[in-house]
Amino acid sequence: MGWVALATCLGTAVQAQGIYTCVDGKGRKITADRPIAECNDRAQREINPSGTVKRVVGPTLTASERNALEEKEKLAAETRAREAEEKRRDRALLSRYPSRTVHDKERAEALEQIEVVIKAASKRSTELATQRKAIDADLEFYKTDPAKAPTSLKRRLEENDSSAAVQKRFIADQDAEKKRVNMRFDEELVKLNQLWRMAGGDAGAEAAAATSVKK
Repeated sequence: MGWVALATCLGTAVQAQGIYTCVDGKGRKITADRPIAECNDRAQREINPSGTVKRVVGPTLTASERNALEEKEKLAAETRAREAEEKRRDRALLSRYPSRTVHDKERAEALEQIEVVIKAASKRSTELATQRKAIDADLEFYKTDPAKAPTSLKRRLEENDSSAAVQKRFIADQDAEKKRVNMRFDEELVKLNQLWRMAGGDAGAEAAAATSVKK
């Protein structure tokens, strides 16, 4: 009675877990109640007790094959993450600039802020130029022998030259910043024209009409 009960339980367990079947490298069809070692290099099917296919078990990979698969999956995950991040940035860009008008306005404001700084620096440069003329006038008294010029006058000349050079570099940096700002807005505009067209509606129509307009 005990052996019969044990056999019944084992049979029930096999039926519950299904069976595996495959054709090995020699063309033999093999069936077992667990994954088949002879078919580790090929796919094998797990069959339900009803005879339907429960799943297909892929071949067991070698270490190098597993590494290659993991690297492939890693690259695919990085690509998906990069695409998701690009879509997120696109949504943020479209939310910030729903139309060409808004984008142009922000460009103008950014450039205006730089222009204000440049004007202030230019004004300072003009002041320094005026001071330099006064210093040169004082140096006229010592043009025959500049070494006799007072130390204070020489210091004023050095400070003026140094300040003038600083202002010149600063203005050049601001001019370069204007170019960077325009380049940034130009690059955004290329992307936004695509997003506006995809979004359609008034924004898309406005973008299409504004594309041919020069800044």
